[in-house]
Amino acid sequence: MMRTMRAHAKWVFYILAIAFIGWLAYGQVMEILGPGANVVLRVNGREVQVPEYQRAVQAALQQLREQAGSGPVTREEQRDVENRVVDELIQNILLQEEYRQLGITVTADEVRTAARTSPLPELQRAPDFQTDGRFDIDKYRRFLSTATPDFLRVLEARYREEIPRIKLLQYLTADVYVSDGRLWRVYRDQHDSARVSLVALWANNVPDSLAPVTDEDLERYYRAHRDDFKRSAVAFLSYTALDRRPDPADTAAALARARELRAEAAGGGARFADVARRASADTVSARDGGDLGWFVPDRSGFDARFLAGLRRLSPGRISEPVLTEFGYHLIRLDAARGDSVRASHILVPIELRPERLDQVEARADSLDRLASEQTDPSALDSAARTMSLPLARNRVTEGERVTLGRFVVPDAGVWAFEARPGETSPVIEGGVAYYVFRLDSLIPEGTPPLPQVRDAVVEAVRREKKKSVIATRAQEIAPALQQGPSLGAAAAGVGMVAQRLGPFTRLSPPAVLGNEPLVLGAAFGLRVGQRSGAIAGEHGYYVVALEGRTPADSSAWLAQRDAQREALVQRAREARVQTYVAGLREQAKIVDRRQELARAPADGSVGAPIF
Repeated sequence: MMRTMRAHAKWVFYILAIAFIGWLAYGQVMEILGPGANVVLRVNGREVQVPEYQRAVQAALQQLREQAGSGPVTREEQRDVENRVVDELIQNILLQEEYRQLGITVTADEVRTAARTSPLPELQRAPDFQTDGRFDIDKYRRFLSTATPDFLRVLEARYREEIPRIKLLQYLTADVYVSDGRLWRVYRDQHDSARVSLVALWANNVPDSLAPVTDEDLERYYRAHRDDFKRSAVAFLSYTALDRRPDPADTAAALARARELRAEAAGGGARFADVARRASADTVSARDGGDLGWFVPDRSGFDARFLAGLRRLSPGRISEPVLTEFGYHLIRLDAARGDSVRASHILVPIELRPERLDQVEARADSLDRLASEQTDPSALDSAARTMSLPLARNRVTEGERVTLGRFVVPDAGVWAFEARPGETSPVIEGGVAYYVFRLDSLIPEGTPPLPQVRDAVVEAVRREKKKSVIATRAQEIAPALQQGPSLGAAAAGVGMVAQRLGPFTRLSPPAVLGNEPLVLGAAFGLRVGQRSGAIAGEHGYYVVALEGRTPADSSAWLAQRDAQREALVQRAREARVQTYVAGLREQAKIVDRRQELARAPADGSVGAPIF
């Protein structure tokens, strides 16, 4: 056993080292390798050099690849990783400052005790420390007693990062407590229910003719609400697409391959797990012989066609090929217990046959040669004509991804805001096509002039005027709605209809009250049979009458009070820490030079490009 664990020590060390780099305290690895021009981030005077930033990004990208498989990382994913790394760097530097100011330190005894009694989450998940699918602390401690010095150094560094965080958490949240009164209010909001009658006068029902809008109205509203119309940058694109989707012959070839693998796994003497490891396109489950583990089918999130194929199986049987959007699955039901099952599968994707792949790739090379990375805007039009490809247009907002129909195109959304108008993109490989985009024009971030947002301003002004119209109407009919034996009868007397709603709770109101907190509050503040006056809401005016009320059960509340308190205290602690860290960041002096360095010339005269 110990020989096996030592053989896997390198792998355990690897996953721990990757996790450590993600949490690295840059005060410990700060390397001043160049002048200030090589600084990518400055936080309260603390500098992070480009090599340090690159190292953290590459470690985070490696983690992403480990989680997502061997597919290429898109530009959008890389941008998200870079932003997350910068956020973590900033937070780590700010926390290090707080540790010093608060006198938070870590002793060797604290590290040793934590290492033995509180294994890190990634180690608890490591297969070598599992027994019957659960973490075995005895295995972990035996391994720890024979671990290499390199492993122990990395482990110590992790705990020297984690222990101060825990101490700071305890310092910040030691006084967090949730009283019985608050617990009862939360429970009551979840379980008190009401039935109401409602008369609503909605602004949207007022004809436009009763809410005329003048140019003076528009100017006045626009000046007073400029920030409401601020928008992100928008890129306008033209593009051509070279289809690379499988055809019926490709689908038939995948089906034939799936049947061959089924025969091999079922009747050819090879174990299903061996075939899965060798041939399944689901690389994550393939490492475990296709094992998907235990799951509840109705709550699993698996494709409905996959689940239908699974339900037809008895334990030990292998399905015929089951087609989903991912390809053909061979499914084996390994065991069933109650509403849970354990299953394995082999995935055969539907891919282009070699001869057709060669044809598509040759055309992609032609598209690359004729249209990609050009500064002449006409190159894209000429390539589309030459290759008989369609030319279409699209737009994308900065920070979003280019979506064409139901397909997301990777990288294009980032490229569009790095390019100059008229330039074309590299050939971008999407799920169903190869694409080349051209940036036609760009609207920068900010508040557009009134003519560009005129329709939105007209709508906003008209909405305000319609509210004024119904406010007058509400005042006129409010007295009449207080008369009669019921709100329904009173509403009929003024030509209106009262809706009956409920039962509902404060936290699960009907859709009509979802954005009307004043009306919802009034419903639970009335006595049974009582009616409100006219209430001004977000979308209109309302009169509500409470028809019935079912109070929360205090005995049921007492039975779950302790668990409720624990959950609310945990959320309160997390919220306090988030607020505290956000406050540190808000007060910090932060200089992020990534864009500046990315634009720098490659000769290093201003500073070397980051990548």
